[in-house]
This record gives sequence, C-alpha cells and structure tokens, in this order.
Amino acid sequence: MVSAEADVTVEQGFLEVVGDRIKDVDSIIIDYVVKVLQDETFDFGPEGKEAYDAVGALLVAAELVDDEKQAKVLCAKLASRFGARGGDKSQESFRKMAAPVRMSDGMAGSAPAAKLEDPQTLPEISERDLAKIERRRRKEERQRLADYQAHVAAAEAANVGMPAVMVNHGGVGEGAVAKDIRMENFSISMGGRELINEATVTLAHGRRYGLVGRNGTGKTTLLKHMAMHAIDGIPRNCQILHVEQEVVGDDTTVLQCVLDSDVERKLLMEEEAQLAQQKATVPTSTEGTTLVKADGKIAENAGDKEDPVSARLAQIYKRLELIDAYSAEARASAILAGLSFTADMQTRKTRTFSGGWRMRIALARALFIEPDLLLLDEPTNHLDLHAVLWLESYLLKWPKTLIVVSHAREFLNSVVTDILLLQNQKIVTYKGDYDTFERTRDERVRNQMKAHEANERTRSHIQAFVDKFRYNAKRASLVQSRIKALERIGHVDAVVNDPDYKFEFPTPEDKPQAPIISFSDASFGYPGGPILFKNLNFGIDLDSRLAMVGPNGIGKSTLLKLISGELEPISGTVFRSAKVRMAVFSQHHVDGLDLSSTPLLYMAHCFPGVLEQRLRAHLGSFGITGNLALQSMYTLSGGQKSRVAFAKITFNKPHILLLDEPSNHLDLDAVEALIQGLALFQGGVLMVSHDEHLISGSVDELWCVSDGKATPFHGTFAEYKKTLKI
Repeated sequence: MVSAEADVTVEQGFLEVVGDRIKDVDSIIIDYVVKVLQDETFDFGPEGKEAYDAVGALLVAAELVDDEKQAKVLCAKLASRFGARGGDKSQESFRKMAAPVRMSDGMAGSAPAAKLEDPQTLPEISERDLAKIERRRRKEERQRLADYQAHVAAAEAANVGMPAVMVNHGGVGEGAVAKDIRMENFSISMGGRELINEATVTLAHGRRYGLVGRNGTGKTTLLKHMAMHAIDGIPRNCQILHVEQEVVGDDTTVLQCVLDSDVERKLLMEEEAQLAQQKATVPTSTEGTTLVKADGKIAENAGDKEDPVSARLAQIYKRLELIDAYSAEARASAILAGLSFTADMQTRKTRTFSGGWRMRIALARALFIEPDLLLLDEPTNHLDLHAVLWLESYLLKWPKTLIVVSHAREFLNSVVTDILLLQNQKIVTYKGDYDTFERTRDERVRNQMKAHEANERTRSHIQAFVDKFRYNAKRASLVQSRIKALERIGHVDAVVNDPDYKFEFPTPEDKPQAPIISFSDASFGYPGGPILFKNLNFGIDLDSRLAMVGPNGIGKSTLLKLISGELEPISGTVFRSAKVRMAVFSQHHVDGLDLSSTPLLYMAHCFPGVLEQRLRAHLGSFGITGNLALQSMYTLSGGQKSRVAFAKITFNKPHILLLDEPSNHLDLDAVEALIQGLALFQGGVLMVSHDEHLISGSVDELWCVSDGKATPFHGTFAEYKKTLKI
C-alpha cells in the first residue's frame, strides 16, 4: 500500500498543477485521477505519455484543461515531478471500491456524486441493499431501452412507404405561392438541447443553398422542421419536399412510385378510368336519359339535361392536358435513367431494393414533383460518380429554391449559389460556392479578431484611466466622460471557433514482412451467378494508397470483401500474411451499432476487460470526447456514429484500412480531418469512394473496376471524371 505521505505529495502536486479549475470539477473525478496517478506501480512514461494515455481524455472531458495539448503538458509536468518516486511495489497499490462507479456520475446532465470514502470505514453492504442497487440498474436499463424503442417507432412511422405530395401545377391551392421565404427569429430545440437560437434566414426564389455545419449542430433537424411548416414565415401553400437519407419501400413498382408522387394526376387518372367505364356500361335513351353523377349515383329520367359524366370527363381531360399528365411517364423514366435505373429495374417493386437505391427513388420523386422548396439531405451518399455528375447537371437547371446538406465539397462547388453556415446556434448566409465561402469566412474571422483585439485594447486603456483617477475629485469630470466613452464603445464579440476535429489512426505494431496481400489469377462469382472477377493479379503492402472507382453494382465492395477474407475466390489463390490485421469500414458497421447503448458502453462490450480510460482515450482520438461518449447513440448524428464505428474497427491497431465510402455522413470539417489522419497513418489504405476531395487528398493511385478486372488508371481523379459521359 502506498504510504500516506506519498499519497499527499502526489495529490498536492496534482492540485497545484491544475490550479483553480479544480473548484469546478466534481470530487469523484478528482478522486479517481489522483488514485490512478498515486499508485506506485503506475508508470508516467517519457514526458508523461503513459499518464496522458491513462487520464488525458478524462482531463479534457472534465474541463480541467482546454484541450489535448494542455493535457499533455500537464501530464509531462507530473511525470517530471513524480515519475521516479519509489515505494514498495510488492504491496497492493489500489484500494478496492465498495461499489462500481460510473464515470458519467457528476458530469453535465447527471446528478452530483458523493466523494468516495475509504471502504474500510464503510458499513458492509447487505444483500437487501445489493438487491435495491440491482433493481435500480434494471430500471435504468429498461428506461434506456424504452427511449430507444420510442425513437425507432417514431423513425419508422415517419418513413413508412413513400409519402405522397400534392404538386402545385398552377391554379390550385390557396393562391399564388410566395417566391421568397423569410424565417425570422426562430429557435429549434431537441431533446432539451437548443440547436438554433433566434436565427433569421431569407431564401430567395431560384437560389440554391448549401447548408453546412458540424455533425450534431442540427442541420437535419432544421430541414425536418421546415418540411413540417413548423417555422413561422413559411407560407402554408408553399410545397416543401424533404428527401432524407433513406426511405422504406413497398410493393409499388419504381416507375409507378415516382408517378404516384403527383397526387392530383393520380386521382384524376383514377377518376377518368372509373367514369369512362361507367359511361360505357350504363345504357341511355332519348326519352328518359339515365345519367351517372360525379359521385357515381344514377339519376333517372333527367330529361334532355347535359350528361354530367361527359361534362366531368371533359373537365378531367382539360386538366390532365394542362398539367402535362400524358408525358409524365416519359419524364419520370428519364429521371430514373439518369439515376442509373435500367428499364428492367424501373418495373421492380421498391421493397426489393437496398436502402441506397430506395434513396435514389425518393430523389427521383422529388425531381419529378419540382416542389417550391426542395430539401436534400446528403443526396450523394449512395450515388456512384456517374449519377452524381448527372445530378449536378440536373440541379444546375433547377428552377425553384433548393437547400442541400452535403459533405462533398466538389458537389457543393458545382451546384450551390449560396452557403448557409449553422454554427453556435446561429445561421449566417454567404454568397458563392463552398470555396468562396471558406475564403470569405476566413477573412471575416480575421477582421473580427482584429476588431475584438482593438476594442479590448481601447477599453483596457480607458478603464485603466478610470481606475486610476476614480476617487480624484479634480478629475471627476474626466472620469465620467471616460465611463460614457466605454458605454459608447460597447463590446466586440470574441471569435468562437469550433474545436479541431481529429482522426488519429493508431500506429500498427509488429509489422509483417512483404508480401502482405497478393492475388494470383483469382476469380470470383456468387453461387448461381455470373463471374464477377476473372484472373485478378495484384498486391497490397503497407505503403499502398489506393482508391477504387467505377459505377455502382460493378463489384467494388465485393472486391474489398475478397481482400479482407470475408469472401474467398472460386479459383486462383489469395495470400494474406498471418500477421496482417485489417480494419474494414462500411455502412454495415454504422448500421450495426447498438443504438440503445452509449459509445463507451458499446466499446466496453466489444472489448471486455479493457480499462475504461483506454477506451475513452481511443474514442477521443476520433472526436468522441466528454459527454458525447456517454450519450445514447440514437441521439448522435450520422457523422458521430461513423466516428464511433471508426474507433471500434481500429482499436486493435490494424496494418491495412479497407474503407467503403468512409466520408458518408461526415461533415466537411470531419472529411478534412479524415484526410489528415490517413496522411499520417503508417499503414496501407484501400478505399471505395466518389468524393473527389477525399481521394485527391489521401491516395496516390486509382484502380478502375470494370469488365471483371481492377486495372490502374494512369491519371488524376479529375481526368477520370472527364472519361465519363453524362
């Protein structure tokens, strides 16, 4: 056991290094950190590296330091002071806790915890008390599960089928639709957290807006509120269509699903067929004409009055011609073809398609309807490059107002005319594409920093004069004038920047000798299907930086599975070093997360027996820090879930990263951090992606997958794009 004198020394040293911030942190966290550091078996490591690995993430999460850099400095100071302390290491170094401690206790959003006492002074816990603790734990677990199930039920209710939308064909509805939309001083909260506070946004008719901001700031929530007309300032007769990232299919064919989205056309066509059948089957005479009313009831002996069926049919034909109903099938088919649906695929039922293809169907419906305000949430996530380029060209001719959330920088540069930045609960509008927005924002930030510094210098100078002569009667008038000057000057807000994202892929250990992975005349095809790949010959090592490109359905994901060993060739050989560790990232890993759990509990379940601080540190290396690690995952954004999946697959320090569309759901800053993380990764990278910015920044070789082969493309991604015909 560590001596009391040594304990006091470590605790006092820690308190001295941390300083006044200790007052704002719950005692349970301080107690935990001190007990870790004062253990005589604990090795601080060179420059405090082991100390940082053990408690660094917790220091940041508890706000004892501002960031990881300060945490490393603090740990280095502690290492220089206590790293070489001696002691009897043969004795037990940790005191056992009387009960398990959750690291979420005492943090924001949870009740403060009592300070731990020496268990030797505590009364023995009875079986009755243990039963109470267990009942309380089960109750919390049931509540967590109930919240998750409610979330799932709400999501399923919102996504059942593909909701119909009444098209504004003109001359219908509550008068002319307002061209511009102005939403003033609106606020949006979700789950008790305020996402947007008193924001004002003006949307000009015909402009195309890119909505950008960090994951979790509320971009998707804003689009949902707009789609529900839940924000004042949106006209009630303004038709809004929100295309989300995925929808649920049914037994309707793809083409009919798109056509049915025009409700007026569908109802008119159904009524026309019904009335035409009635007119053909009901007999008529010149003496007593038998008529069919619009509601389907027969009117006897109506004399020589005009046939209401014929009159109604004439109205229907006129309206169908006005809304261009008879060319609708050709228009819908052309839109689907642009999104890579073949003629055969257009006749299949929507439920037979994967989530990515159903998202394309929803996108086709939106383009077919042409709503007054179109809201697209990550529309490029499941599109291949050909479809992305087609969508770009289609949206460039979009005649109405558009808001798009996207992580694809080049897509935003091609499509949008304005940028809406959602940051710090406010929305700021910038003119121009994304590159122009970045330059303008950087200039604004620099100007604001200069203005803030000048303001602070002026105020400090005047305040110094006031403080010096406040009680000098001879200069009372001068002091009063300076005080009024301070009021006139006011304050210039300091610049509040988002914290830097990071993707810190762990350095692989015990690197295997070459060759790492090699294919020799390998061929593959699914049972009962055609041969997808024939005579593949290539190798991958720790220096490989490759990206596979090609249309959807060509087999890129299948090739990743062959490389990882999830699939085996039907002929030829694939060699994989026995020592090689591969991490595979795909949408499956994101969808497979336990959404009712928290990131920390999920990692603990995946890697039982690993210390909590190590799991926290690894989650922190992918930006899941502080309370984010303690939130239920169904409350996280798509990008935050992706980072949890990255943390899980890289925990065992892989040699090779196999990434299938890794930028899906990540915001633009996170994509930038991913590029930097891959550049520093000391292993091999093979990815499937259509994100030009990600590919250009992280790989040095392209493989073109086509005709059952993966062949190197000698050129840049921009040059590859030029080979595609739109």
